[in-house]
Amino acid sequence: MSQKTKQTPMMEQYFKIKEQYPDAFLFYRLGDFYELFHDDAIKAAKILEITLTSRNKNADDPIPMCGVPYHSATEYIRTLIHNGYKVAICEQMEDPKATKGMVRREVVQVLTPGTYMDEKGGSSNNFLVAIEERSSSYALAYADITTGELRVTLLDNQDAVLNEIQALQSKEVIIVEGKGSAIAPVLKQRLGVLISSHKKVDQSDNYAHLLEDLTEVACQSVVNLLLDYLAVTQKRSLTHIQTAVRYQADQYLKMDAYARRNLELTLSIRDQQKAGSLLWLMDQTKTAMGGRRLKQWLEKPLINKTEIESRQEKVASLLDHYFERMDINDALSSVYDLERLVAKVSFGNVNGRDLIQLKTSLDQLPKIKQLLVQVDEAIWQSTLSKIAEMPELRDLIDQAIMEDSPLLITEGNVIKDGYNDQLDYYRDAMANGKKWIAALQQQERERTGIKTLKIGYNRVFGYYIEVSKANVLNLPEGLYDRKQTLTNAERFITPELKEKERIILEAEEKSATLEYELFIAIREKVKHYSEDLQQLAKQISELDVLQSFAEISERYHYNKPILSATSKHIHITEGRHPVVEEVLGKDQYVSNNLEMTNDNNILLVTGPNMSGKSTYMRQLALIVIMAQMGCYVPAETAELPVFDQIFTRIGAADDLYSGQSTFMVEMVETNQALQFATERSLILFDEIGRGTATYDGMALAEAILKHLHRHDKGKVLFSTHYHELTALEEELAGLRNVHVGAIEQDGELVFLHKIMNGPADKSYGLHVAKLAGMPESLITEAGEILHRLETEANLTGSVVEEGISQLSLFGELEENINEKQVMKEMSELRLENMTPMDIMYQVNQWKKMLDKK
Repeated sequence: MSQKTKQTPMMEQYFKIKEQYPDAFLFYRLGDFYELFHDDAIKAAKILEITLTSRNKNADDPIPMCGVPYHSATEYIRTLIHNGYKVAICEQMEDPKATKGMVRREVVQVLTPGTYMDEKGGSSNNFLVAIEERSSSYALAYADITTGELRVTLLDNQDAVLNEIQALQSKEVIIVEGKGSAIAPVLKQRLGVLISSHKKVDQSDNYAHLLEDLTEVACQSVVNLLLDYLAVTQKRSLTHIQTAVRYQADQYLKMDAYARRNLELTLSIRDQQKAGSLLWLMDQTKTAMGGRRLKQWLEKPLINKTEIESRQEKVASLLDHYFERMDINDALSSVYDLERLVAKVSFGNVNGRDLIQLKTSLDQLPKIKQLLVQVDEAIWQSTLSKIAEMPELRDLIDQAIMEDSPLLITEGNVIKDGYNDQLDYYRDAMANGKKWIAALQQQERERTGIKTLKIGYNRVFGYYIEVSKANVLNLPEGLYDRKQTLTNAERFITPELKEKERIILEAEEKSATLEYELFIAIREKVKHYSEDLQQLAKQISELDVLQSFAEISERYHYNKPILSATSKHIHITEGRHPVVEEVLGKDQYVSNNLEMTNDNNILLVTGPNMSGKSTYMRQLALIVIMAQMGCYVPAETAELPVFDQIFTRIGAADDLYSGQSTFMVEMVETNQALQFATERSLILFDEIGRGTATYDGMALAEAILKHLHRHDKGKVLFSTHYHELTALEEELAGLRNVHVGAIEQDGELVFLHKIMNGPADKSYGLHVAKLAGMPESLITEAGEILHRLETEANLTGSVVEEGISQLSLFGELEENINEKQVMKEMSELRLENMTPMDIMYQVNQWKKMLDKK
């Protein structure tokens, strides 16, 4: 018979806690399980693929519930976090066995996408961002609680904010609760980030030591918002958070999200994986810290020539000392993730194995410093001065912590013998007590003649002597005191056994408690070294990146570029695209030169599809990026200006988040360059205008070229299939034609992949269609149509207007309306921009129209 569910004290407690965390899954601890109820349970069961059940099943309104085991909750929590949800961990704050009535429970931590310390994070950062909108700007702060980094900047507009958050790959953005934020829905729609509203509380006094260098009120305010959110959600020490660093976006080579995507800096366009990206090629780091630092340098190359050359100098020194570099690499391979170890110490979840990893890392420092002195003490002096060896910390861990410590610090066997006299006493008592038990068992077997007699232990009855029922009659009367009767045996105790049990159990209990207390004390001592360890991590990570630069430079035969802060001259000989070269193989890749004088700002690149135009353009951008990171570059020689920004418009893709078509994306990307490029920018435009009708596209392309030329928007590589545009070389002094060579051999098209001066003589569209495997009959028919159109264009004449040559729209009209329509459509057709299926469909349509004649 069903009954109305009565709200129990436990559920009252649950609802009271849940009200404080309405936007999080509440993991409510009940014994060995975390339980979820109501909507949390319904949603979690679906996401986690676990069984949904109910509490009070026989009631009219049973409560939906599901649960996950306490000891295996990590994977379930990780799944929820990676799906963009928050998880509030509610623990039992009292021992249920020692508590009368309801056990007190509290939320001890709120895990969020931006604060989750994922053990599988490896060489990736997890940046939490906070934003405050000002009257004419945005204040943006970000932190990674897994490493302690904290930075803040002021940005001028919404696009800059979007770009910065996308570069950080943040999963969560904090805004002030109660203040309408115009940018919040844009961030959610465009980037898919979790927007967290937080009630702002002025606790700047608590964080004053982290705000020391910030003079702007806006920067102080947004950092305060970020730190307060961390304090409220994490509910634990944040001593590892570093002093906030104020930076400006224009201190680095600026690249918007389009440029980073198009150049495949960290992810490939094809499958959004690291493999196939520039990061994939350049990453020869030995530490997780180095991997994160490399990605940061790749996202933000330098624009300060002195700083770039300082990095180059260090790379050169490592290249000149091969054997020392190999020894440095070996030492770095034994350095663990110091940044995250410091964070774990601060958070209080470090264990014995973590401290052994810290000691192992510290063991490498004398060797690394000695090797750097051998490489070049003067060049590496700044690094050497900032690497503190911390022998006291190393010795503390060496003396205190066992090498094979368990994962849990409450299980014992963490502290070494000899570290603490009282612990040694307890351990001796336990060891000798157990030896005494073993000796007693042997003694009693001999005394009674019962070879199956044994001494056992359980938590309820303690130690006991067990004799089978068959042998009980053989025991002398009164020899032992009866303790427990079983079906097949009797259990006994003796005063001596009881006393030894007291000593052993007391030693075990006190030993475990003392070991835990000793470990906590050691952890607190380690915490005092946090700042030194973070400085050490910075130096080691930078060394790791620089050795990675040296490694790839040697392996792939890269050379040091020469940079200029004043000249705009580009001179590259035998330049290569680093990733394509690695994939194809050095023997297959065709290198190319690139020359742009101070007066030559635009290269108009023509040539057939698949010939290498886009690769040629991308390789210049990647060479620039690598150079301004301080790395050597894939070229025999390279003389480059220091660029301030890179803009790209490469490839065709819809922006599904914002609902923009391919052509709209093309125009948006193009406009970014037109609006914000300077005379020291690099612009790569590939096939501008192909997303619309032919004449529209040509008109836009020409106007864009003239605008860039007129306003001196830096160095521009502009590839096109609009051969009519090549006539602009006569009109625009700063524009020069180049093309990708291709020849016909026995009717077949052969790409030379070599950049040559002058325009391409034709588009080779039909040859490309043939290479794509289209039917021979279709290619033949398309050739006949093309020949007829070219003949008719010659008969009707052509006009040249505003530098664009095109078929005359005012030629003699055809008598047959269908034929006229086919001619018009053919004149606007760009085969090289179409798929084989598109061409087949179009030719079939024309054939139907002509058959009607």
